[in-house]
Amino acid sequence: MDKKTALHDKHVNLGARMESFAGYIMPIKYTSVKEEHNAVRSGVGVFDLSHMGEFRVIGKDASKFLDYLLTNDSEVEPGKAYYSTMCYPDGGIVDDLIVYRLRSDEYLIIVNASNIEKDWAWVNNHTAGYSIDLTNESDETALVAIQGPDAEKVAQKLTDEKLQEIGYYSHTSGVFAGKNALIARTGYTGEDGFEIYIQYEDAEAIWDAVMKAGEEFGIKPVGLGARDTLRLEVGYLLYGNDMDHTTTPIEAKLGWVVKLKTDKEFIGREVMARQKKEKPARYIVGLEVLGKGFPRQGAELFEGNRKVGVVTSGSLAPALGHGVCLAFVEKGFHKKGTELEAEVRGKRIPVKTVKLPFYKDGSRK
Repeated sequence: MDKKTALHDKHVNLGARMESFAGYIMPIKYTSVKEEHNAVRSGVGVFDLSHMGEFRVIGKDASKFLDYLLTNDSEVEPGKAYYSTMCYPDGGIVDDLIVYRLRSDEYLIIVNASNIEKDWAWVNNHTAGYSIDLTNESDETALVAIQGPDAEKVAQKLTDEKLQEIGYYSHTSGVFAGKNALIARTGYTGEDGFEIYIQYEDAEAIWDAVMKAGEEFGIKPVGLGARDTLRLEVGYLLYGNDMDHTTTPIEAKLGWVVKLKTDKEFIGREVMARQKKEKPARYIVGLEVLGKGFPRQGAELFEGNRKVGVVTSGSLAPALGHGVCLAFVEKGFHKKGTELEAEVRGKRIPVKTVKLPFYKDGSRK
């Protein structure tokens, strides 16, 4: 049975269209995807992301453990965060995630909602020999995100923490709207913003406070529909669409989170080192749609009669006024400016590979 977040009744009262997503009943939209999308691009929006998973790692070997488990380097300063992939021995991606370093011996890992059970099992299967304590705090944690050019103005009304001093992919612990919170300058929209991690029972008070503080800025609640178009416009990958256990970070152009230049041994290193040297047979690319409409996930890509790829995510980009896609294409067809055709319901739509992100005017700091 699908779970409900602590804010479920708030969404229903706001008239949201609720649907099953990653084991939760989540708001897809409140008004329209376009309206909510544009609110985040031009002003500010608020999201319920309480379906995401949170694992805490504490102990003298916490950093060493994460360096083995993840492809990126755990040696960031306390108060900083980093993005990483977690991989199988064959290089396939278990999940992509964010890690917050809270103290020298304590980290908080944020995993995708659809992968919580799988990730928890995987993490626990690799603890042997490490002096650490692991806790799964997913059910006790709520997450509210404030995103958009006016996000800092809204959030600053609710805390005495000096938010302008918190850089991108940094965080602090403090009081937010009267509740203890982890306040992080992270997000998935390409805009400036904060993700506020609180206890489950504090979620409604935080939501109400954010909505009230944002009134003067025209804040709007935003569903998962606009979250998807926002992330796609800036070329952020979605696990389950653009990458999964059959995809390596090198193929997904996430080589920057694979620390092959260090001497650390991590799961899948050997495969990724070989793949980086020999070059993968396919790459993920951004596609700008040159005709009307847009291909969705699963649409096949052709050069003439030859199939050369498949679309992994596709949508109309509200801020751009035309369709955009992410897709895997064969090596040689991934270069900028390559023109292909996507097959949609028996018709061909012209597309062209472009440099990501599609949308370049975001307020992200």
